[in-house]
Amino acid sequence: MILICKHCCQAKVNRPRGLCWSCYYTPGVKEMFPSTSKYARRGVGNFTGNAPTPPEPTTAPPGTPEKMAVLELRVNLKQALWHPLDAQYDGDPRPLAALLKQRSAMAS
Repeated sequence: MILICKHCCQAKVNRPRGLCWSCYYTPGVKEMFPSTSKYARRGVGNFTGNAPTPPEPTTAPPGTPEKMAVLELRVNLKQALWHPLDAQYDGDPRPLAALLKQRSAMAS
């Protein structure tokens, strides 16, 4: 069975994404067809670049539904998943102290 290029529908497929050599290396064509690799990045939040640090830490301990909701929100906002002062255990005082310091600085 010979596969034909998804873009030009003429040449045989010999590049990823179901494209021929010419179409694959033509600017803009490759981006029109999603990757077919099982190793490709997929899903929400898969982007290239440096993500900004979230503006404030979370007091939710790791593994809790609250922490998962915070991580989901950060992904949707294209922020880094982890803040340096995120709670590392239940009752961790560091994130609360940072939040209080940040709020008192804003009030001044």
